[in-house]
Amino acid sequence: MDQLTNGGEGQTIGIVDSNDYPAAEADLSFFSTTFGLPQCTVASGCLTIVYANGVKPPFNRGATGETSLDLQWAHAIAPNAKLLLVETGARIADLLDGVPIAAAHGASVVSMSWGTNREAPYETSLDAKYFSDAKVTYFNASGDNGNNLFGYPGASPLVVGAGGTTLLLDSEGNIVSETAWHGSGGGESLYFAEPAYQVPYQSTGQRGVPDVAWDSSPFTGIPVYDSDDGKWGEAGGTSCASPQWAALTAIANSMRAEAGKGTIGTNFLTVIYQNPSALRDITQGSNGKCGTICDAGPGYDFVTGLGSPMAPLVVAALVAAP
Repeated sequence: MDQLTNGGEGQTIGIVDSNDYPAAEADLSFFSTTFGLPQCTVASGCLTIVYANGVKPPFNRGATGETSLDLQWAHAIAPNAKLLLVETGARIADLLDGVPIAAAHGASVVSMSWGTNREAPYETSLDAKYFSDAKVTYFNASGDNGNNLFGYPGASPLVVGAGGTTLLLDSEGNIVSETAWHGSGGGESLYFAEPAYQVPYQSTGQRGVPDVAWDSSPFTGIPVYDSDDGKWGEAGGTSCASPQWAALTAIANSMRAEAGKGTIGTNFLTVIYQNPSALRDITQGSNGKCGTICDAGPGYDFVTGLGSPMAPLVVAALVAAP
């Protein structure tokens, strides 16, 4: 990440989360001050908070940690991008309703660190309602409960499933090892057919989840400031992966704009599968005890997808695409 000079200028990262978070702006400000990031405030126009149905949802202390993670780490990765927080009700249906609202407010990427634990047949009919804007790239955390404990919207072939790894660094920040995180949700979709972009990588006939991964282990977690929930904490889970992948893509979209191109949108998945060498292939670790489908291995797997980003190469591939 530190080799990228573009901070996502001109792009808006959509964050859809449940319940109201009254301290969202103040906590983001404290996080930014701590790590020397630019301030992102409502007054400056950097941070926008909207309510999905026009009415502020209720406050829920248990929900603020998710929103703080999503906002703060989207900002950490793309510090010059704008942030759009869409607050919704607590039901999955409410959260899904927030996604097209984020797109309508100008988000070029949308992060969703939530979803159902299981799939249902009717979900195949929902894509046209929630993920129809081809100019937007949609990211969904693949879940934290291992093999086959994932659902919608991550199972959608229009949504980028973001799984998890365990990333160990030395004191100088060099990578010691990166393995599959055991909680990374993944497997075969029950109802969505295998999309064309996955055909060269797996042969189940069903949509495979996840597509990509990011450090998500609570044991190699990231600092998050939440004044409503114990202040500083170390966060983990694939909720770490979704907003950071969204932010990385916002950087690519900013560079595409500089080159006179439109946003990568839902073409992201086709491009990323055409450029597997832009990702670090995760070949060790598992998310269950079910044999091959639960094990990370060379190439695509149902635990870490194509792997974790080598940021400059990922951005270069996204910018180079038509």
